Amino acid sequence: MSLTLSPPRFTDPAVFGRVAVLLGGPGSEREVSLQSGQGVLDALRARGVDAYAVDGVPALARDIVAGRFDRVFNILHGGDGENGVVQGLLDAFAIPYTGSGVLGSALTMDKIRTKQVWMSLDLPTPRYRRLQPGAPGSSPGQAPGSGPGQAVHAAARELGLPVIVKPSQEGSSVGVSRVFEDADLDAAVELAARYPGELLMEQMVEGDELTVAVIEDVEGPRALPSIRIVPKGAWYDYDAKYVSDDTQYLCPGLDGDDEARIGALAIDAFVAAGCSGWGRVDVMRDRRTGALLLLEVNTAPGMTSHSLVPKAAAKIGIDYPALCWRVLEATVPAEVAPR
Repeated sequence: MSLTLSPPRFTDPAVFGRVAVLLGGPGSEREVSLQSGQGVLDALRARGVDAYAVDGVPALARDIVAGRFDRVFNILHGGDGENGVVQGLLDAFAIPYTGSGVLGSALTMDKIRTKQVWMSLDLPTPRYRRLQPGAPGSSPGQAPGSGPGQAVHAAARELGLPVIVKPSQEGSSVGVSRVFEDADLDAAVELAARYPGELLMEQMVEGDELTVAVIEDVEGPRALPSIRIVPKGAWYDYDAKYVSDDTQYLCPGLDGDDEARIGALAIDAFVAAGCSGWGRVDVMRDRRTGALLLLEVNTAPGMTSHSLVPKAAAKIGIDYPALCWRVLEATVPAEVAPR
């Protein structure tokens, strides 16, 4: 690959001070966050960083009030780790942290509002409908296909099957269903409605599933090589992401002009959503038309053995510990002299 990043700004781990690696928490992505956090913790310590694990936001708040940490590597997936709560807490105490600020975190945690921003800027994303929480037909005496259920089926008719139904504010494929038949809509909505917030029904794009890691460099955000995901099963679900060893990851995922195009699109989507630091932009390529369509942004991407950002970084010669260092380095203001 011809892509290169600027050399690291610092070599002395003392520049970071005492670092909290925020992980775990009570949410649906706890186990993945624990795995990611342990990897980050081990990598930072291996490079001499004075780093410690902190499990969940209440523990972090106590430690911050007590003045125990100088900065935070946030690897708390989903929930308060990515919805602006942690970011607001740390801003209030002027503690630097990895990843996006309050705006970028809160916006991208909400897939519906993110799509609305992209659409206002003519960035391509699949057509969608917003659904109110609550499974169809769940009210006493209400028959399936009436009330809220009727709206669900009408939305599917407007978009045209097949569709994706998912919670608007969850990640890691939690609560997601692919729906090919009208008869399966109610069960899909019932599953998604187990999670907080609104529901998103999205036109299902059949084609290549791709992802692009974006990392802050000296001259601004840079896109790492794309990855095309080829699961053994029908789609890239939770098992394919975190359990199965049969999923193939092709990097770069595209060739020539198409690779340049997806990188530029990922950066545009990242910046439009107010993101900074690092993140991952998920994209589909329509098999019929070749169009690239934005799905979502993850502002605290996975860092497990199966995760995608480390795979993309490795393609350009940045190993896992060096990647963690670069992400943490972005928390140090540009005016601080190299060490």
